[in-house]
Amino acid sequence: MIGPNRPIFVLFGSSIVQISFTWLGPSITKQADIFLRGYGGWNSRMALDVYKKIFPKDAKIQPSLVIFYFGGNDSADPKFSFGKNVPLDEYVEIMRKIALHIKCLSEKTRLIMLSSPAVNEKQIVEYYG
Repeated sequence: MIGPNRPIFVLFGSSIVQISFTWLGPSITKQADIFLRGYGGWNSRMALDVYKKIFPKDAKIQPSLVIFYFGGNDSADPKFSFGKNVPLDEYVEIMRKIALHIKCLSEKTRLIMLSSPAVNEKQIVEYYG
């Protein structure tokens, strides 16, 4: 059953979120309705264009949990990112704006924001030159 008797979890982010459903889905689908909003290749600017449509404030039923991740594409080297790099100050502001919106959906909505993975610059230089 979809609806107020089951918690709703939303996974919102880039390809890391999209792929995570393969692992996460089978372990919790008996306990909650899972909505995957993972978009391969997206950055935080792209999320800024759609977050209000994904999380409308006037929706009758709001998510119990939102797992939110963008940053891998945002932090890509501008020389190799095909325009997906977002400067840190802009990225922080976008993430803050989206997080505040999600937190205002309901008193019961919980938000988990995942951070970008660490970068091993030495390994990148060794691999790419």
